[in-house]
Amino acid sequence: MKTRRLMAWLAAIGMAGAASAETLYNGIALPAEWPPRLADFPNDPVAPPYLASPPAVIPIDVGRQLFVDDFLIERTTLKRAFHTPEYHAANPILKPDQPWESAGRGPAVMPFSDGVWFDPKDKLFKMWYYAGHGGGQTCYATSKDGIHWEKPKLDVVPDTNIVLKGGRDSNTVWLDHNAADPQQRFKMAVYAGGGMFSLFRSADGIHWTRAGDGSKTGDRSSFFYNPFRERWVFSIRSGSRRGRSRHYWETTDFFSFTPQVSEKKEPVVWVASDSADRKRDDLLTQPQLYNLDCVAYESVLVGLFSIWRGDYRGAKQTPKAIELNQLGRPKQNSICAGFSRDGFYWDRPDRRPFCPVSETMGDWNWGNVQSAGGGCLVVGEKLYFYVSGRAGKSFPGCAFCDAGASTGLAILRRDGFASMDAGDTEATLTTRPVQFRGKRLFVNADAKAGELRVEVLDRDGQTLKPFTRENCVPLRADKTLQAVKWKGASDLSKLAGKPMKFRFHLRNGSLYAFWVSPDANGASHGYVAAGGPGFTGPTDTVGSAARP
Repeated sequence: MKTRRLMAWLAAIGMAGAASAETLYNGIALPAEWPPRLADFPNDPVAPPYLASPPAVIPIDVGRQLFVDDFLIERTTLKRAFHTPEYHAANPILKPDQPWESAGRGPAVMPFSDGVWFDPKDKLFKMWYYAGHGGGQTCYATSKDGIHWEKPKLDVVPDTNIVLKGGRDSNTVWLDHNAADPQQRFKMAVYAGGGMFSLFRSADGIHWTRAGDGSKTGDRSSFFYNPFRERWVFSIRSGSRRGRSRHYWETTDFFSFTPQVSEKKEPVVWVASDSADRKRDDLLTQPQLYNLDCVAYESVLVGLFSIWRGDYRGAKQTPKAIELNQLGRPKQNSICAGFSRDGFYWDRPDRRPFCPVSETMGDWNWGNVQSAGGGCLVVGEKLYFYVSGRAGKSFPGCAFCDAGASTGLAILRRDGFASMDAGDTEATLTTRPVQFRGKRLFVNADAKAGELRVEVLDRDGQTLKPFTRENCVPLRADKTLQAVKWKGASDLSKLAGKPMKFRFHLRNGSLYAFWVSPDANGASHGYVAAGGPGFTGPTDTVGSAARP
């Protein structure tokens, strides 16, 4: 039923049967017109086209292969489970404590997208954030471990950590490892009113030069880089019959996002909240998409969807709603996760809040939680997600409902968005036909209470000796990087370039990802989002050598 509905929708927007213009790293063929021009935002969830019709053979040379959907799975008796991160016990890890961080309508130190990155050049975590709610300064902090942060005294505004003065709303900072011009190593787009972005460049992330005006945007717009297609993508806040929503505009040159260019190539309808997003019982409004920050992680794009579920100014006038409105908790934003393999269509199978708000008054994330630009960082065995939270008038010194903002940290297992699980009875997962150029198989798995074995099949499902289940050395550990080995074979090199399948046999355990690496250290050569200790650039070229 879902497939028929998808094909009917694709035909309606002119994609069904369209000629291919580009084949992606994962075998997905894009139609000649890309990005597609959708007529409108659908009311109900629609599966991405590549899930309805996956490639006949899937190349897996880029990154760890995640089980966030069925793209890689031909058949399985394992059960998928989605996972959410845990907030760090020391939250908030950054809070207002400087005079300029209380300018305007109340204290605030929060990424409003902005950005949190690990810079391999000087081996530091770096954060850009919004300071002073309504004051709109952009400030800068650094850390050696991602948990304890310092606010250095800089020379932009002497004796402060301000790097950009003036009023602002949403802002995104990106560390461009591949910038040909060192003066453009850091890129920034600032919404400061007037209905358009201002575009900036910097060599060090501290001293910024305005490069010009960007094109028309809404007030909570952002951008990201899609390295799979080498495109800068502007996530443009727009209005629609579904309320707050997103339009899409892509370019190979970040600084070409100008009114002159975008008038010739208009942004297209992209994504909005839909009927599967949970509506709060205490609010009257339907959920809307407040913001979408994206980043390449391993072999997929991860989307952090800030879902606005309404505010108490339009709530049912219950005693609780009246109390919350008086205390200043109008907005309800929480972060949900989504995944894309083509850079445009999103799969959002788990609609639970990925980074939720607290229902306890006075907590740092009592009100309004939103994501940071760069998405997440890879820190050893973990993924670090930095988010902003707002305590409202319950925060000391706050008179404004959306102030009292600080920054928190949420931590997830590396690759831990979803796992394929087995209990006491052995279960299996067989991949679709895949193809690789590497020679060593690695997995991210928790099998400490059970066992994981792998066999290799040809395209017709026949076992290829000596890569049998019986010859596989069983894995009985919980590690995010484990090598799979077979008796009688040094590696998989003789299978390189040939379509084949993997069949995983698992008992009492969880399988998170698999990948074939050319390197003994297990380097995935996939993308590491906003980086992390040990990585030297945007991709994992070091494998087990990456350490926090």
